[in-house]
Amino acid sequence: MKIFVRCGSLFTGDEDEAQKGAMLVFDGAGRIFYAGPEAAAPRRTKADRLIDHSGGFVMPGLIDVHTHLAYGNAKSEEDIDLYSPLEFRALRGMFFAQKVAASGYTAICSPGDAGQISLSIRNAIRAGLFDGPRVMAAGPYLTTHQGLTDWYPTWIGVPETSIGKLVTNSNEAVEEVRRQVKNGVDCIKIALDGIQRRPDGELIAAFTQEETDIIVRESHRQGRKAIAHAVGREATLYAARAGVDLIFHGFDLDEECIAAMLETGSALCPTLTHPRNLIDFTQPHDPAYLKGRVEQTERRYRLGVARLKKAVAAGVPFLTGTDSGFAITPYGEWHAKELELFVADLGFSPAASLRAATQANARFMTEGDQIGILEPGRAADFIVLDGSPLADIRVLQDKRRLRAVYIAGKELKIADRPYDPRQVSDFALSNWSDLYTQARVAELGIGQQRLAAE
Repeated sequence: MKIFVRCGSLFTGDEDEAQKGAMLVFDGAGRIFYAGPEAAAPRRTKADRLIDHSGGFVMPGLIDVHTHLAYGNAKSEEDIDLYSPLEFRALRGMFFAQKVAASGYTAICSPGDAGQISLSIRNAIRAGLFDGPRVMAAGPYLTTHQGLTDWYPTWIGVPETSIGKLVTNSNEAVEEVRRQVKNGVDCIKIALDGIQRRPDGELIAAFTQEETDIIVRESHRQGRKAIAHAVGREATLYAARAGVDLIFHGFDLDEECIAAMLETGSALCPTLTHPRNLIDFTQPHDPAYLKGRVEQTERRYRLGVARLKKAVAAGVPFLTGTDSGFAITPYGEWHAKELELFVADLGFSPAASLRAATQANARFMTEGDQIGILEPGRAADFIVLDGSPLADIRVLQDKRRLRAVYIAGKELKIADRPYDPRQVSDFALSNWSDLYTQARVAELGIGQQRLAAE
């Protein structure tokens, strides 16, 4: 038996236009047999099934290469690392992975999580225990002193429940790569940015060039892709020179970084959604606002976009990812905003942004030759929309316009189950966002009437 899908418009991910009056045909195993004009489609038999989406826009399932399944919509690093056991985080991560799939994202990369959370979610979905997106899984970030995820004081260190794994020399780094490979990871995440700055304000890379080369070389020798968090110029340059497969952020890159990316073939995922949401959503009473992060992020975003445009013009491959898993980037909500920002801020056409989120992202993913394009031989991972994102890329963010999600030819139907964040993520012990000295209380004009009465 074959399944025939009549499409109002069909965007295969391999061109810039959608085909009108097209047909998508796949077999019972969810493998595409035909994608093209209905007039040239294979003849249907009585045993075949017809699905009518003649009023819809059919396109490949979207891919987000930066969704952290272990984070739980965290509000702080402590929320991520400390207050939930790994077992609960895995169950929570499966719940949120389904929310991502239900939003039209049929595949994700989870680039750096505690323990084996993403691995377990990936394996459970592959085994057919749960419906969910295809998952490319990493283990904990490889970090070193003063590197990202080594954010606790030295007298605490990096807990075993953290998303980071502290390595203090190249030998430890290589052993950690091998341990993660033994566990079955798809990629190795390197925390290449440090948290220290030079007097001129430039971020200092957490690892040296030599150390980075060693980690990447071992990852590739083990048949795994290397990915890196690198906002600063130095970290971005080291990652590109070492041949890191995918660099996240890169906001401080320069011409030397761009040249190195072009030479080694490193791709870049700027992850615009996280900083943009931080700027747009942070409220005056939020600690991030009180600490000046909105102003800092807005400046970095403005300067970073100008630099990133140079990388786009030079031909650096760009992938789409959102850093979902934080309170400002909750699962299943803002994944498609990245495409809007690619158009609005980086100058991509709607078609180019769609291809970045499908065809280009697929080239990075595990089993990437099976997804990302609707063509014979690939998996029937596709979504159906009421409206064309080629005409308005924001259509992808309107959940009311998403008619159906299919993974391997099977329609995904997951109820939009509500949840209480206070029992899911909000476990950090911060009860106040201000210091209520007598002077501060007087400034705010609170509590004075009761005090006077006493």
